[in-house]
Amino acid sequence: MKIGIIREARIPPDRRVPFTPEQCRTINDTFPGLEIVVQPSAIRCFPDQEYREQGIKLQNDLMDCDLLMGIKEVPVGDLLPGKTYFFFSHTIKKQPHNRELLREIVRKNIQLIDYETLTDPSGNRLIGFGRFAGLVGAYNGLRAYGLRHGLFSLKPAWSCASLDELKEQLYGLNIPGIKILVTGTGRAGTGVMELLEGLGIKKASVQEFLNTPFADHPLVTQIDPDEYSLHREGIPFRMEHFFRHPGDYVSNFSRFLPHTDLLISAAFWDPLAPLLFTKVQTRAPDFRISVIADITCDIRGSVPTTLRSSSIQAPFYDYNPETDLEEAPFSGAKNITVMAVDNLPCEVPRDASEHFGQTLMEHVLPAMAGNDQEGILERATITRDGALTCRYAYLQDFLDMMR
Repeated sequence: MKIGIIREARIPPDRRVPFTPEQCRTINDTFPGLEIVVQPSAIRCFPDQEYREQGIKLQNDLMDCDLLMGIKEVPVGDLLPGKTYFFFSHTIKKQPHNRELLREIVRKNIQLIDYETLTDPSGNRLIGFGRFAGLVGAYNGLRAYGLRHGLFSLKPAWSCASLDELKEQLYGLNIPGIKILVTGTGRAGTGVMELLEGLGIKKASVQEFLNTPFADHPLVTQIDPDEYSLHREGIPFRMEHFFRHPGDYVSNFSRFLPHTDLLISAAFWDPLAPLLFTKVQTRAPDFRISVIADITCDIRGSVPTTLRSSSIQAPFYDYNPETDLEEAPFSGAKNITVMAVDNLPCEVPRDASEHFGQTLMEHVLPAMAGNDQEGILERATITRDGALTCRYAYLQDFLDMMR
């Protein structure tokens, strides 16, 4: 099998890679039946020369490859018919902006395997950039809070050469006695807590968070849906039922609004699930949150102040609760500052790529080499032979919608 690492062509550009140069060499040396080649790119965080130095062949034309691997969505015009592709397609939640991409994949008889759908037999995701999204999202949230309140000015995350340099910016940072609320305990939420607890910020229980007066030291609490969702009919909360029937629940998040200065949203959200809070609530006198770092970045989703995704170069904007409109960042005392960068791991692309590639090598590469006894690739295959697979047949109405 010949594997081609494709050039990222989506706008805005993404500098991450599925495998680093050293990982490519290891794969070529370890798996005799596999060969990795790389399409040249001027934007990768690992320059072409680093691949050459590891003995990896560079070639523009990838038609002779069996399997093509990228990171973000492949532009429709670049898709090669009849190939197998690995990338984050952002289609499984029926994202409208990628409907035409999925249609073209079906039309061109492409086998699409989405990284997001690579799971073990129990349904647990095997790989992802979540930890790095959490780390950078938490850093950006603190940076926004410092700028918003004139407390400190951190270096932009993207200008740090590595994750270590990013963390170095926080050494000795004097964070006031604010309360930070983190939603989600998955990979992204874990990354958030790794950074915050690394600063010595005390982790509090929900009750301690809600009942402790604001002091001279910061507090953080981390919550899952059982802390901010209630069954409509008062039935005791069960996580499995919530994930299967999110529409049966209402929000119980309002109790946190008077006690939170910085909200870091890192929890997966189903469109049928309740919002954390409403726009009306943002106008209430006891709505205390002044900065929201929305790592999930569901546009007008669980966090209704997220009007759009922001960019690495311009990560912040303000939400005006009175007008429900966007304003310039840090422009109004009653505004809510939003950080909604949707590709946070790109701010530390080398570290994120190295971790991603290592996880791929450990959990997925053996299946790619022919040893897929656990059905990892089968579960993750969205399309094959010009049609959706049975597991993803629920997307058919999404494909059939009028243009």
